[in-house]
Amino acid sequence: VPAAWQRPYLNVFKHFRVEEWKRSAREGDVAALTDARLKGTVYRIRGSVPASSYLQLPRTGTQSLGLAGRYLYLLFRPMPRKHFVVHLDVATEENQVVRISFSNLFKEFKSTATWLQFPFVCGAAKGSAADRAARTSRRGLVGAAPADVRWTCLALDLHSILSLYLNRRYGHLKSVKLCSNLLVKNLCTSDLVFDPGVTFSEAQQADLACRGVAPMPREMAFPVPKGEKWHDLYDYIRFPSEGSKLPYDSIQKSCLGPVAVSEDPVQQLPQPVTLTKAVRDRLSLIHQITSPKAVSASWRR
Repeated sequence: VPAAWQRPYLNVFKHFRVEEWKRSAREGDVAALTDARLKGTVYRIRGSVPASSYLQLPRTGTQSLGLAGRYLYLLFRPMPRKHFVVHLDVATEENQVVRISFSNLFKEFKSTATWLQFPFVCGAAKGSAADRAARTSRRGLVGAAPADVRWTCLALDLHSILSLYLNRRYGHLKSVKLCSNLLVKNLCTSDLVFDPGVTFSEAQQADLACRGVAPMPREMAFPVPKGEKWHDLYDYIRFPSEGSKLPYDSIQKSCLGPVAVSEDPVQQLPQPVTLTKAVRDRLSLIHQITSPKAVSASWRR
């Protein structure tokens, strides 16, 4: 359970004062600039090699963020026609460190007992040629971000990721490393499920609090001009998708509209990603290796 200072959510960039670069580190071409659409400061991280340009929290590898919120929200935009990489180091309840990485450079899901690598499929503007191609393709378009890639709210359920893929219990988030090429507005952690497409008034009318769903805090929200809808302007990806019992082998947009308030509930069904036999075998092996029963059985031998 997150400490009181982390509830109901923690604005990571604000709390750790990223702009001062005392509790965070930057390497290569990292700059703060004003984004016209978001009407605020964002950080641009760019470079020809992802490992050479990055923004890192905390400043050194010996430190830990110690953030216990179940969900990590990353507000970012991959740079058009470029690749990016994000690394998250999390600790299990047994204090084992596991790295969770995702990138549009990765062609397939790979895993070990201490590292999960997910391909990230960048979404394109609704109705664009890239968007139509992705919809007709059996799989999304893995690779460099499309020219009209959108600002994205990525909600990672760290508890479910460790449970589904490694049969481990989530402890806390140790560190975040954002590597080129991307723009990032902010990060936040929380035990609450935030739906960025829902306004405060809609949340009250639908009594979403009883379902554990809340509107995105105003300081973390993307601006929506009057008369427009959030989901027509931005992408929302929740991973793993709500209620998912099966591991997916990539991170990509699976819902066409709001999570909590929808005019067409049929469109809210996630599109499952079929795991290859190799991935299924790897996951089965990992569960055998990390299962407490398997460990105790090996000791008895």
